[in-house]
Amino acid sequence: MRPGAEDLVTEAPRGISRRVRPALRTYARLLLAGFRRGSRYRLAAFGGLVANATFGLLKVAVLFAVVEAAGGEVSGYDLGAMSAYIWISQGLLGSVNLMGRSDIAERIRTGDVTTDFLRPLDVQAAAVVEDVGKSLFALIPRGIPTVTIGLLLVGMDGPDGPFGLLLGAVSLLLGISVSCCTVYLVAVAGFWMVETRGLQILYMVVSGFLAGLFVPISLFPGWLYGVAVATPFPSMLQFPVDVLSGRADHGTSVLLIGVQAAWLAAVAALGQGLTRAGRRKLEVQGG
Repeated sequence: MRPGAEDLVTEAPRGISRRVRPALRTYARLLLAGFRRGSRYRLAAFGGLVANATFGLLKVAVLFAVVEAAGGEVSGYDLGAMSAYIWISQGLLGSVNLMGRSDIAERIRTGDVTTDFLRPLDVQAAAVVEDVGKSLFALIPRGIPTVTIGLLLVGMDGPDGPFGLLLGAVSLLLGISVSCCTVYLVAVAGFWMVETRGLQILYMVVSGFLAGLFVPISLFPGWLYGVAVATPFPSMLQFPVDVLSGRADHGTSVLLIGVQAAWLAAVAALGQGLTRAGRRKLEVQGG
């Protein structure tokens, strides 16, 4: 090796590290900023908690009746598992975005996204990270209290030991991330559509149903279950609920987490492609 080559080899990783670390710190600040933004709407969070608990009790009345009518178990759900499904899914409503709304959609509609393209940050990553921060905060005033209410009033199954709880936390973070990345896809449709509210409503209806918000997807007919698992929606809600409730054993939980990670990579890659295409369209229009 010629003189000085060793220095070049060691300098390359250092140069990459010097570029990556500031970016990571910036995204960490965006995550914290999103967390703080979520904390501003405390009264809305309390209202969400009341709604979650109310609908949770209604779902208990209906789905417990279904389980009891089926002889104490339906599609692998006994009362404890069904209670866990009800209360964990209700608790995640404030964190898993099934509504189709995001801040970046309004910036695209108004044209303010052009400023975002001038910043030394990836537009998609910045928007998703901030949304994830808001979603994580929602666990404090809505998610954890909702699950606690269900645990005290009805009781429920839980994760199998500390490792099961760790798997549940990973699955939950992936579910939130998949939901934020998928909602971003709805937002970037604004590069080609004048108004995306209709698309948001369609997304809200489809995502809630296929994610397992109303009933577990294992209760679906076979063909509809196949449709659901062919979409990213169960990775947002049903899979984290299965892992957190202990309904999925450790091996199955790892498999579900792998599916969630694959969907996260897929929707993130699609978002990157649509963002680049949308930016070119803005430039063609003179934006």
